[in-house]
Amino acid sequence: MGIRKSAAVAFATLTFAALSVVTAAPGSAAPVCAGAGQPTFVVASLPGTALEGLTVDPAGRAFVTDLVSGQVFRIDAPGAPAVAIARVPSGGAGALAWLPDGRLLVGYGADARALVGDSIRSAGIVTVDPDTGAVAPYAAGLSAADGMDVTHDGTVYATNDFGSLVGRVYPNGAVQPDWASFPSANGAVLDQDDSYLYVSRTFVNPGVSRIPTNAPWAPQSLLDLSGGDFFAAPDGLTLDSLERPVVPFNPSGQVVRIDAPGQYCVLGFGTPMTSEVQYGRGGQGFSAGRLFGITFTGVIYEIPGGFDPNARTAAP
Repeated sequence: MGIRKSAAVAFATLTFAALSVVTAAPGSAAPVCAGAGQPTFVVASLPGTALEGLTVDPAGRAFVTDLVSGQVFRIDAPGAPAVAIARVPSGGAGALAWLPDGRLLVGYGADARALVGDSIRSAGIVTVDPDTGAVAPYAAGLSAADGMDVTHDGTVYATNDFGSLVGRVYPNGAVQPDWASFPSANGAVLDQDDSYLYVSRTFVNPGVSRIPTNAPWAPQSLLDLSGGDFFAAPDGLTLDSLERPVVPFNPSGQVVRIDAPGQYCVLGFGTPMTSEVQYGRGGQGFSAGRLFGITFTGVIYEIPGGFDPNARTAAP
């Protein structure tokens, strides 16, 4: 085992341990969302991986990243085998996102370096051709790219759940690693008009916030879980068609929807160690409206209770 892989394995272990520390018994059971609560089920499995990023292309093909090996996998449809198509150049494959021109962005540095990412800023982003797997550099000098999303004009936001810096990459390639200071921002999803960047707070003051993109110094909390009502650490989130945050509580796998500030309900009870949830896209395969989750144990599963016919994977 090489030094890079050893570091990635150690980081994954540390992540599991940290999530376990912040897990507690629920202070009060959240209600099940109307029409939800159906059993979840596995649609793919990648043994030996720690899945960190998830997205779907217009053809309904799912893409996931492995924190440990740095690989990017493509799965053409639920039940199909996962095919390794690329590997990030610097380890710690993290978030996935799409540029307006259809190129797939893959974050790297979401490994042990994220612990000191604010200081060394050794993370970055590459593009990957979703068909050929060809890798090309895109941006460097970020704290981490643990969560990532892209505006309609091609501006990229990247988060670090172990640090405090949220970075921004402009369409001209300029990198602003300290666009916002927000401790333990995890996941990243923009609303439809790019007014807010929604993030989970995983290790510091657990909950969910949205950051105004024109006022990053004034974040707004939507859910606070530090008062004993938290079931687990919120992780990579998405938005439904009504722009309500859909969030997994990582160690338990519970997937919830925030209906209003401080109010949430349960869409389903998924697989433990869920690291991200994302809607599908297109009319086949991992299709639009269907909600999927990934785990640090290599599982991809569907949450039927989260079905929303008008929701799709985050893309400009």
